[in-house]
Amino acid sequence: MKRGARIGIFAMLLGIATALVIMTSMAFLRSEPITVDYTTAQPKGQPVHLTLQTVSAIGFGDNPNWVSYLAESPQGKWVHSTLWDLPAHTTIDVTLYQYDSGGPLRNQERGVVQGVKPTLNGKLFSLIDSYKGNGVGHTFSIPRLGINVPLAGVNGNAKNFCNAAPCPLSDAHNTIKFSFTTPGPGQYRWQCFVPCGLGYLYGNGGPMSTLGYMGGFLKVVA
Repeated sequence: MKRGARIGIFAMLLGIATALVIMTSMAFLRSEPITVDYTTAQPKGQPVHLTLQTVSAIGFGDNPNWVSYLAESPQGKWVHSTLWDLPAHTTIDVTLYQYDSGGPLRNQERGVVQGVKPTLNGKLFSLIDSYKGNGVGHTFSIPRLGINVPLAGVNGNAKNFCNAAPCPLSDAHNTIKFSFTTPGPGQYRWQCFVPCGLGYLYGNGGPMSTLGYMGGFLKVVA
């Protein structure tokens, strides 16, 4: 094969590879969930109210059977996103409705509360024994802030068990409330530490490793 032909084939293959990289990058950017802005939700200096829910199946989109978090926007709409803008040095009052079932933890340390003083259905708690009751469904954890909150599971056989989001308060759920103070500006990863990606190696694939489902970022801004 002549040198010119080889150069032409190489250039064509390089062009195809470049196009594939660009297409993959664009697909990733399009798939990233929207960011919910809470920076102006309350008057400056007042606590921000962050209302969340965890569900056993999102019920829509490309992965309707995946477990997921949802956030209520300042406008009162449930949004499938785990990316939230929050003001710096501000109290964040979290109300979390846990609609998913639970079970025993692989690592019992995930059942220990860290960094906050939460209530479960109105009662203070510092530990959930995952071998009792309905176990632990998920956690809400912000490693850099030293926060870990285990979320008690609900009875998966309940007649009013929620199977698709957003779930109404009339469906079986637990209510967890706690508060924390945002640090200075920065990106802070938060996630669930209970492997709940069924059908994936060690349960850590799928929703566990995808933004918008069981983990995201707090973008703290000045």
